[in-house]
Parts: sequence; C-alpha cells; structure tokens
Amino acid sequence: MRFDTGSRVTRDGIRIYSRDDFAGMHRAGRLAAQILDEVAAHVGVGQTTGALDAFIRKRVEEEGAVSATIGYKGYQHASCISLNHVVCHGIPGAKVPKGKNDRGARRHDELIEGDILNIDVTVVVDGWYGDTSRMYTVGPVKPFADRLIQVTHDALMKGIEAVRPGNTFGDIGHAIQSFVEAQRMSVVRDFCGHGLGRVFHAPPNVLHYGRPGTGAVLEEGMFFTIEPMVNLGRPETRVLSDEWTAITRDKSLSAQFEHSVGVTADGVEIFTLSPAGRFHPTTA
Repeated sequence: MRFDTGSRVTRDGIRIYSRDDFAGMHRAGRLAAQILDEVAAHVGVGQTTGALDAFIRKRVEEEGAVSATIGYKGYQHASCISLNHVVCHGIPGAKVPKGKNDRGARRHDELIEGDILNIDVTVVVDGWYGDTSRMYTVGPVKPFADRLIQVTHDALMKGIEAVRPGNTFGDIGHAIQSFVEAQRMSVVRDFCGHGLGRVFHAPPNVLHYGRPGTGAVLEEGMFFTIEPMVNLGRPETRVLSDEWTAITRDKSLSAQFEHSVGVTADGVEIFTLSPAGRFHPTTA
C-alpha cells in the first residue's frame, strides 16, 4: 500500500496520515518518553505526586513544548498520577483515596514504601501529540504487585504485536484480553485507547478486549494509543466526585502502560520508546 500525498479519513472516521507525518509523532513521543525517564529518579519514599507533577510541568516548559492536559476540560496538571487502586486520571496533589489494604485514606499525597503508581504524560511538539504512561514502584513492593505490573506491560506488548495492515482493532483487544485473563487478572472495560496525531483524542476507540476479526481494519498511516489497564481483581471501576479519578470498585490494585503507535506497511512503529531504555522497569 502506498501513502496518499495528504491525509484522508476512512469510513470509520479514522484519519490516515502520510509517511512524512511519522517524523512529527516521533519527536513528540520521544519528548514525552524522555520526561518519564527523567522523573523516575524523583519517585521515592516521602516524595509527593504534586512535586512530581511540578517537575514534569517544568521539563515540558524547558523543552519549549506544551502540556496537552493543562486546561483540557478544566484539568490543571501536566500529568495524571494514579496510585495503587486508582485505575487512571489520578490528580497530582490530591488526597489518596482508601484502598483495599489501607487502614484509612491518606491525609496527603506523599508516597510510601510499597506504592505502585502510573504516570501519564502528553506533550504537544510542533502541533503533534505524544502520549505515554508507565508504572513506577516505591521501594520494594509485594510480589503480587510486581506480577501485576509485569503482566500489564506484557499485555501492552501483545497488543502492539497485533498491529499490522489487514488486522482489526478486535485483534488487538483479543490479544490483550486473552493474555491477561490467562494470568487470572482482568482488563478494564470503562476506558480505552484512542486515535491521536494533530489532536489529543480522535477515532478510533481502541478497546483492550474483543473478538478476533471484529472492528475497523488497520491501515497504514493510522496513529493511535494502546494503553491497557489491568486489575488484580474485577474489571469494574467508578469515578470519584472530583469527576476525574477512576478507581477499582473492589479496591484491588490496578496497573497501566501506554504507547503511541503508527501502522506501517508491514507492521508498527512505536513513537514513545524510552530513550534510556527504561520503559519497564522504571524504578530509579
């Protein structure tokens, strides 16, 4: 398949980008991944999620980029930081909600030994969006938490392996779901990946579960994220009264990894590879 000279939109509403557009996505994705590399050294006992977000905001500004999340639907932070049983969209600096093994909600956002957290960053570089997230650990963590993180990382890579022209989005979802459930864990259904490029969110919705051969057919030039959220317990979630923070309904631990990718003539390119090779593991 040859690229069109300009972008077009499929009948499913998915934009097809040109080969030249891949360079812009690589620049944006690399910066987002670089910042996540750098923040790893600041994750530790006694650190706060508010301070981590301040570091991320500063680095985005220093690089002459723009944070895609600041001002997005009223959100005022340069990252989402999701601790333990927070599935996604955790607000930096906010009070940590009570988890399954907690005696009570924390009075502040200070990290303690055994915490696991996802940090999600999206930057805009020359009009292109780079979106990625990964897991971090605070000191030694329980074996079941470590296994959850590994399974979630591997599930993302299983999904990416299914990306090539002629496959479907259902193939991606099935690859993730079948792997996760074989590990006796569950895939969150309430949140999904998305198209991106010169916009933050666009078609398609990239589900992390599904049946092979269903959904839109992958074509060269599609850009989207794959970002499975995996729970140790059941898949159901609920959103707190702040209208952002999503937690597991059963308060079980949750983990997430995210890459932005582009479909090529014979497979896939990952835009958000870690420049330091630290996408996983990410502990300092």
